[in-house]
Amino acid sequence: MRPFDEMRRMMEDFWMAPFADLGRWSENFIPSVDVKEENDQVVVSAELPGMDQEDIDVEVTQDSVRIAGEKKQEEKKEEKGYYHRETTYGAFERVIDLPTAVDEEKAEAEFSKGVLTIKLPKSEQARSKRKKVEVKSA
Repeated sequence: MRPFDEMRRMMEDFWMAPFADLGRWSENFIPSVDVKEENDQVVVSAELPGMDQEDIDVEVTQDSVRIAGEKKQEEKKEEKGYYHRETTYGAFERVIDLPTAVDEEKAEAEFSKGVLTIKLPKSEQARSKRKKVEVKSA
């Protein structure tokens, strides 16, 4: 090995050591999640492409939503022509804090075209916290 190549390898090893686990992390699947507060409900949407409904688990509490599941790779094909492959698989779990209290007993979840949508009606207490403020002229 030439001295320059050895020096370059040593520098790469030194600077890249803190990131050594990134390869392992890239194998994990982390879904994108959106949380939207509407007048009477909170809507949580999660992108779960390539997943089946039976691989998804949803739990709701008064102040959070837990979405968990496993994106599985059924078969591994080694075909000619693959130069680079970024398909991710693995188990995931996301706990999302909600902006207001919800009635977990009335929660509904729907899965369509790779998108999980959870509708969470606000609790009576959260709905009653609104107060109309009168605007006075100065």
